[in-house]
Amino acid sequence: MAHKRDREATRARLLECARLRFARDGYDGTSVRDVAGDVGVDPALVFRYFGSKSGLFTQAMAGSSAPVVLPDGPVEELPAKLLHQLVFEDWSEYAGEHPLVAMLRSAGHEDTKDRLRQQICEGYLDVLSQLAEGNEDKNLRTELFGAWLLGIGILRTAVGTPTLSKATEEDLRPHLAAVAEALFGRPVPVPKNG
Repeated sequence: MAHKRDREATRARLLECARLRFARDGYDGTSVRDVAGDVGVDPALVFRYFGSKSGLFTQAMAGSSAPVVLPDGPVEELPAKLLHQLVFEDWSEYAGEHPLVAMLRSAGHEDTKDRLRQQICEGYLDVLSQLAEGNEDKNLRTELFGAWLLGIGILRTAVGTPTLSKATEEDLRPHLAAVAEALFGRPVPVPKNG
């Protein structure tokens, strides 16, 4: 029984280290040897457990493609809550970034682009588009807002631009309100609890 528990613990540790590496370095920047070295095992064990680097990636990033869980509350509060969730929440299991931002580093990998598109379109944009009702170009407005939010996440965490990486949620709230109003064509509340 202890042997099986050790095997499960090693497998879990491999997935954890792989998730961090794929999030930080992307698919191409991560090697099986690196992941195995992080755990202190032979790279052959990674192939035994996962079959390939692609299999390791798929299982390590499986949680990032789980159904999107949108914050509770009225749709009008969603922009502020998404700013918090996508940009300021600590996702330590994905190197501190929201899983979508982490997955962007591996967007060239097989099905990652399709998973990203599905999550963004069906998970976030479909709901956000309710804020742009009445606008002839509501889908364009909604996608522009989504791009703005993801862009903040990318510049803040992946690129680490000096001003944005130091900005607080409070610093961004007035800009969020202005951009949301410009794109959705109506005032959008920006509650302090984001």
